[in-house]
Amino acid sequence: MPGRFVTFQRDEWAALRASIPLSIGEQDLARLRGHNDQVDLAEVETAYLPLSRLLNLYVAAAQDLRKVSATFLGAIPPKVPYVIGIAGSVAVGKSTLARILQALLAEWPDHPRVDLVTTDGFLYPNAQLDELGLMHRKGFPESYDTKALLAFLRAVKSGEPEVTAPVYDHITYDIRPDDRVVVRQPDIVIVEGLNVLQVDRNSTEFVSDYFDFSIYLDADVVDIEEWYVERFFTFRESVFRNPDSYFRNYADLTDAQTEATARRIWATINGKNLRENIAPTRERASLILHKDADHRIRRVALRKL
Repeated sequence: MPGRFVTFQRDEWAALRASIPLSIGEQDLARLRGHNDQVDLAEVETAYLPLSRLLNLYVAAAQDLRKVSATFLGAIPPKVPYVIGIAGSVAVGKSTLARILQALLAEWPDHPRVDLVTTDGFLYPNAQLDELGLMHRKGFPESYDTKALLAFLRAVKSGEPEVTAPVYDHITYDIRPDDRVVVRQPDIVIVEGLNVLQVDRNSTEFVSDYFDFSIYLDADVVDIEEWYVERFFTFRESVFRNPDSYFRNYADLTDAQTEATARRIWATINGKNLRENIAPTRERASLILHKDADHRIRRVALRKL
């Protein structure tokens, strides 16, 4: 890892938990864990609690800095949330990381209100993607309404009392037209998505400009592909069987057909997007968490301040 980062092996990172108690139980974790994510309480203690402690210190420092600025300016600034971005591939475990982190951070008395927003809600609706000829590029940078995402983050960091974001339905594989998530000046906002660390050469404003801290969840590509295939099999027996599922036609595939379909989708869409757009943003993150094939976080790289 380049000299911009301090690297910790698993045991070294775990020691940085200090004496922070585990605040969630097995039932909580079962609710927070995503499909095929093999995260147990021991992993939460080892990998997630040190991260919770680090972020608590960063949030406290940011809050103190705002107080100093307010004193200097002689003004009362609006309440501005601390924004954490989480990036990484499809099937790497971003959503589980985001939900567990939300639960842990909400236990700290300094910042009990923690909201989670996924950038899936800022994908263009399927009808618009069809018009643009981008359905086969869904998840790639051009399939997102980046202007709307930037406007949302700009409003959040401006201290707007209420900001809304669209909601994505993973069953219908589309935006819910009549649903919005509402953000009302929480202490922390976690923004989770594939390409949140990407820069656009044609723009002077990036999504990551509004992050106070960013995390990239990393793993070897061969491992992520296997997790994607495993998850596809799980979906075949669950989500795909829902009559409203966009992928209902996959529910009756044989095992051989299921694996072939999953690997084709990975090769032409998700793996391609990872190589071309997601992985190149890894070292823009404040922190990189690297998972091994067993889903355990083995190495952590923290950007030097």
